[in-house]
Amino acid sequence: MQQQTPTIKVSPRQRTGTRYAQRLRKSGQLPAVIYGHKIDPVHISMDEKEILHHLHQGAHVMKLDVEGGKTETCLIKDLQFGYLGDNVIHLDFTRVNLDEEVTVNVRLRFVGQPAAATKEGAIINTVLNELEVICKVSDIPEEIIVDIAPMESHYLVSELHLPPGVRTEIEPTEPVVTISYVHEVEETAEEVEISDEAAEPEVITEAKPEDEASEETTEES
Repeated sequence: MQQQTPTIKVSPRQRTGTRYAQRLRKSGQLPAVIYGHKIDPVHISMDEKEILHHLHQGAHVMKLDVEGGKTETCLIKDLQFGYLGDNVIHLDFTRVNLDEEVTVNVRLRFVGQPAAATKEGAIINTVLNELEVICKVSDIPEEIIVDIAPMESHYLVSELHLPPGVRTEIEPTEPVVTISYVHEVEETAEEVEISDEAAEPEVITEAKPEDEASEETTEES
C-alpha cells in the first residue's frame, strides 16, 4: 500500500538557537529545517501532535504548507531525539520531486503464525523491524507485509514480496525472522555441566597417593 501524502501547515522561524527551540517545544511546537535542491534552508516550526501522528502512521513524505510562502513536497531526512531517546525534538526535511528516487526505511508488518512456532521451546526472533528500500518518492509504501505462516526455521530478505517499483540492496540471504528452540540450549548446558563434574573425581583420585605418601614420610620421621 502506497502511503498518502499529508499536508501540514508550518510557520517560518525568524530565530534559531537552543533556548528559542526549548520555548517552542514548551508551547507544543517542534522546530524543523527544510533543505535541498540548491535552495537556501528554511527554518520552520509545526504542531507537535500533528507531526507525531503522521510519523506514527509511517509517513515519509509530507507537503509542508509554509505560512506566507509556498507548499513544498519534502522527505523526512532525519529525526533528532532528546537525551533519553524517547521524544522527537527536531526534524530535518529535504525537498523532493515525486519522480525522484530516494532511499528510505519502511517498517515491516508481520502476519501469520508459523506451525514450527507451536513446538515446545520455540521462540520467534525478529531480526529486522524495517527494511531499507530504494524507489521513487511516489512509490514509497506505507509498510511491507511479511507473511511468516509458511516459515519453517527462518525467513530471508529474498522471500519478501516488495511492491512494484520498490527494490532493496540488502543481502538476499539476510534473515528477517528466525525460530530457535530453548530446550536445545538447555540440553547442551546440562551436558557441559555433567562433563565438568565427571572430570573432578579423576583429579582427586590422582592426588590421593601423593597425600598418603606424604603422611607415611611424616610418621617415619
